[in-house]
Formats: sequence, structure tokens, C-alpha cells
Amino acid sequence: MSFSTEPNYTHGSQSKTGVLLVNLGTPDAATPVAVRRYLKEFLSDTRIVEIPRVIWWFILNIIILNVRPKKTAAKYSSIWMAEGSPLRVYTERQARLVGEELASLIPSPLVVLPAMRYGNPSMASQLAELKRQQCNNVLVLPLYPQYAASTTGSTFDQLARVLTKWRNIPGVRFVRNFHDHPAYIDAMAKNLAAHWQQIGYPDFITDKLLMTFHGVPKFHLDRGDPYHCQCHKTARLIAERLGLQPDDYVVTFQSRFGKAEWLQPYTDKTLETLGAAGTRRIDVICPGFAADCLETLEEIADEGRDTFLHAGGKEFNYFPVANDTQPYVSALARIAMDNLTGWVGADWRFDLAVAENARSAESARKLGAPM
Repeated sequence: MSFSTEPNYTHGSQSKTGVLLVNLGTPDAATPVAVRRYLKEFLSDTRIVEIPRVIWWFILNIIILNVRPKKTAAKYSSIWMAEGSPLRVYTERQARLVGEELASLIPSPLVVLPAMRYGNPSMASQLAELKRQQCNNVLVLPLYPQYAASTTGSTFDQLARVLTKWRNIPGVRFVRNFHDHPAYIDAMAKNLAAHWQQIGYPDFITDKLLMTFHGVPKFHLDRGDPYHCQCHKTARLIAERLGLQPDDYVVTFQSRFGKAEWLQPYTDKTLETLGAAGTRRIDVICPGFAADCLETLEEIADEGRDTFLHAGGKEFNYFPVANDTQPYVSALARIAMDNLTGWVGADWRFDLAVAENARSAESARKLGAPM
């Protein structure tokens, strides 16, 4: 194996700690070509589709990639922001704001960057940037509150693939999940309460809160994936934080694909059933998503609304996900801080660091090291 070339290093330079916020990914543009490129990378991951590769290669390359890109690109066009894909825009904002909040909490030099598991900015390019900026320790924080092999597991796979090609590997910490972290639960509850203060609280005699999570095939649960359980725990903790009763809310799973059974109850079917049963109002949140995206803005806010209202419901309220709200940014900063213990601290001093770096550079010079 040949290793990647290490960036130029200057003896006595200040080492830093890196934080990489990783989201799922998005096409670079709302065009069939960009969507096809993104789908090919995404759907080629064996963590995403667990069927024999020869069969799946044919289905993916001969059928899906020749049919879906045009339709999916049209959907992306309906949600595209002036700055680009909502998922990328909000993830980049989160990284900037989390960096600012961490800088206000601790003086230690930190670099916080966004990355995508699929698409751009790639994990490989952002990890390389952290190395270039002399980050000797890196915290990888996947923006999936609930662990799933197809999201968090895949992110870890890619991290390992990238670092396998490095000669000088940094210290690495990896956040497995934060589905029950108090700061995350508090942020979800605060954001929901803020929406209710604006439009009025539901009457749970006739109304429901629906918490919808991205689905995965049921066999993932059967084979030991904890995602299903962690989603339900998240929903229960949010409800308890808001003082809700079990009958006040419903937990569902969305975005199923193919003919296999996925986690149930299905979001679309539940919306249809609730509308037909006389439920007057539905308020919907997506606690498993860190940033609004196609699955929330198009599938839930648009298609979900139509499903519920056409079935007989009277009012449908989709509440945007965490995005760059202050409670969520603070939660991510708190989660990062919990996992940075020992790497950063409040006792770091710039003047002492400069003096130590100067001593290091002088020692290297005396030993004849290239400067």
C-alpha cells in the first residue's frame, strides 16, 4: 500500500484539535447528472443495500440510475435554496456556529468543519484539511442522534478507509449516538415548544403530535441494529420533557424503499389512517434529522400534508428540524465538549503555548531537523 503524502510541517507550529460534523450527503446540484452521481455513490454502499452485489449492480446501474435521477432531481428543485441544498447549507451553518460556541467556552485552538458521508464536502477532503491545519486529535461527530448501521456505521467505515491511507494518523474519537443526551432532548423540546407558542398548543383530544424517523428494513432490527429502540427512546424522552401523555403522540417511520418490510408503523399510512379516523390536527417533527432535506421538506411537509388532508384531516403543521437553531447548536457544542475531555481545557494559555512552541522549534533546529 502507498500512503498519502503528508502536508508540510513546521517545527514549533501550534497543534490543534479538530471536530468533524458529518451528515449523510446531498447532490451538488438539482440536476439529473448530479443526482445520478450522488445516488450511485450512496446506493453502492453495502451498508445501505444488503443484497448480493451482482444482483444489486444490475438493479442499480441498469434500472435505478436510468429512471430515478430525473424524477428525484425535480423533487430536489422544489426544495433547493438560493445557497444550495438545504442539508448542506444548514450543516455548514451548524459547523460555523458550533465552532463559535466552542470558542466561547474554551480557549484551546479548535477547528470545526462540516463533511458529508456521500457527496461534497467529502470526509476525505475535510479530514485532509484538518491535518493541514495541524489537528493532531480529531473528534468525528456524525449528525445522526440514533445509531444505525446504515448511517453511523457507514460513517465509521469511511473514516477507517480514509485513515488507512494515512501515514501519520491523529488521535480519533467517534461519537456513536446521542439519542438520549439531555442537551439534545432539551433542544428538541425547546424547538417544539417554541412552534406551539407561535401557532397555539394542540388539543390532544382531537389532535396528535407525530414524530417521524427515517426508516430502515425490518431485518436490520431482527439482526441486532439498535436504531428502532433508540428512536422510541428519543420520542419518549421528548414527550416526557414536554409533559405529554403516551396517547398524545405517535412514532412512525418514513422513506421506505423497495418491496421488503421496513420498520413500522409507516408514516404515510399512519397519516392516512389518522385523517380518516377524524383526527383534526397533526403536528409533525422529525427528531432524527439534523438538517432539513428532501425527506423532510418534500416527503413530509408536502406529500405528508397532502396525504393527511385528503384523508379527512383539517390541519397539518410541519415544524422544521433542528437546522441552525440556537438550542440545537448549543446541544451539539455540549455533546462535542463531553467527548473532547482531556484534549482541550479551560487552562490553555496562548502565551504559554507560544513559548513552548518556540522551545520545540529551537530543539528541532539543534537536532538538525528541517525547519
